[in-house]
Amino acid sequence: MSYIEVKNVSFAYPNGYIAVDDISLKIEKGENIAIIGQNGAGKSTTVKMLNALQYPTKGTIMIGDMDTKNYTTAQVSRVVGYVFQNPDDQIFHSSVLQEVEYGLRKQKLSEEQIKKQVEYALRLTGMEQFKKENPYNLPLSVRKFVTIAAIVASDCDVMIFDEPTAGQDLMGNRKLSHILKELHKKGKTTITISHDMEFVANNFKKIIVMANKKVVGEGTPEDVFWDFELLEKAMLKQPYVSRLCQKLGIGERVVTLEQAVSLLV
Repeated sequence: MSYIEVKNVSFAYPNGYIAVDDISLKIEKGENIAIIGQNGAGKSTTVKMLNALQYPTKGTIMIGDMDTKNYTTAQVSRVVGYVFQNPDDQIFHSSVLQEVEYGLRKQKLSEEQIKKQVEYALRLTGMEQFKKENPYNLPLSVRKFVTIAAIVASDCDVMIFDEPTAGQDLMGNRKLSHILKELHKKGKTTITISHDMEFVANNFKKIIVMANKKVVGEGTPEDVFWDFELLEKAMLKQPYVSRLCQKLGIGERVVTLEQAVSLLV
């Protein structure tokens, strides 16, 4: 049995609008995966159900031996952390330090343990220098790392990042890559939604593709980004380097700049 199992899950709003339509997927413990697809594909609704921010209207979601419908959002959030796309939907304290340590204090951990986990999270996300700042005095791109630090500090088994690359520059994306690598080394299961195909190709070994409220494919970056029928169905483009290599007539399934350079050299 996989660590996360989504079995024939649908979600409909009270007005009848179906946001996710009969999807099934499996995620193993310690996997680092990306979910991609156009707006309206059902990505955010799917990951919110993993965190019990929403509950399926049909089907079952298992996190380990925990059926989410039998637990409160607060209980599930101790296992599955969620970083919102918009940090302003998540931040409500007047200092970065208070924001990052809040969840740990709610769990009534010891001061020693709180200090250890908070210091690790601030160091990993580069937020140490801002810990006394009001988060709303920071630019949006930096504010996102405040919410990421809060989830990292919580030390959840599963961490979900909803569009962390939005509004980030090259340095921000590099920092995100480093964070994902470090969490993977610690055995965390990470799930990232992103519209940045370059970031996805460079940072994930497994990609889940959604379109029209369904899962329409999954595989490695090479499988996904060279499956033109799948990309058309999901209305997605290859990474820039893949498109360039295709134009140059390079026969290999290139998805990263490093792959392209090695072939061209």
